[in-house]
Amino acid sequence: MCYPPLLKDNTMLVTLQNGLGNEEFLSQHFGAQRVAGGLCFVCLNRVGHGVIEHYGHGTLSIGEFNRMPQQRILQVVADFQQSGIEAKAVENLIAERWRKLVWNIPFNGLGVAGRANVADVLQSDVLHSVAKELMRETIEASGKLGHKIPLDFIDFQIQRSWPMGPYRSSSQIDFENGREVEVEAIWGEPYRQAKRAGADTPRLEMLYGLIQHLVPLNTNSTK
Repeated sequence: MCYPPLLKDNTMLVTLQNGLGNEEFLSQHFGAQRVAGGLCFVCLNRVGHGVIEHYGHGTLSIGEFNRMPQQRILQVVADFQQSGIEAKAVENLIAERWRKLVWNIPFNGLGVAGRANVADVLQSDVLHSVAKELMRETIEASGKLGHKIPLDFIDFQIQRSWPMGPYRSSSQIDFENGREVEVEAIWGEPYRQAKRAGADTPRLEMLYGLIQHLVPLNTNSTK
């Protein structure tokens, strides 16, 4: 197989993206042995070219694709830590992705479908309830796939969201500015995996359908 010049025999590819399917894509194109992934647990927005506003949190979780952390992961984590960035190596990258989806699916989704920021969701009885039910469905799906998450993780995520205030998720900002939204990675692929595993996720199915309908309309309206 012929690789571009930047890919040497020992080159590692680390993708810091939301949702599911990113490592699988890279694996198919560049080989599974190259691929690692990471999750950014941080509250920030890109507000201009080269301008980032940071509101809270700031940790990285990094792991290998479909295997335990190798020495290279520990070195990457050490490099981040030496730079002043809180980072850790994780044994099960996909399990960590599902844990992050517990937050991303409801809050990013309601940001697109309802134009609701974090404070809007938390302060509305209806949206708050919908968010918690979406979290419960995500946890159930994760468990069916072998990645058990305790139900009290819902309350943990709700409590850590209150300090964010009127924070808009990246998906909401992308949608409102007519940019591409990570529809399949955050809602589509989790829904498909949940369905194949036999999980009951009616709210996720509805949210995915709404976003599929809204995003093309939003994209077309900006052309």
